[in-house]
Amino acid sequence: MTDAATPRSLALHIPADHPAFAGHFPGQPLLPGVALLAAVLEAVLADAALAARVGPAPRLGHAKFLAPVRPGAQLEIRLDGSSRGLRFEVRDLSVGARVAASGLFEVAP
Repeated sequence: MTDAATPRSLALHIPADHPAFAGHFPGQPLLPGVALLAAVLEAVLADAALAARVGPAPRLGHAKFLAPVRPGAQLEIRLDGSSRGLRFEVRDLSVGARVAASGLFEVAP
């Protein structure tokens, strides 16, 4: 297993039939930011070393949503430990590795 301080990448596929797309938005489906953050956090907590870095109930230090995530997207989550927690960057490989979101999960006080 890799140390949580070592930068790493995780793959994430957003299925076209993901329930979050229903009604968000008709004719122009976009993954809601909260659904994207939940998927990133789920991936982090599924890895023992990463979960240990942020604790059982991490808080979101900050997040930026930079580009829409569409149905069927192939995403790469880039993770890098910091003194405050775990930085993340989500790249949409379906659209030239464009950065869709970035942010920081911190250990809750």
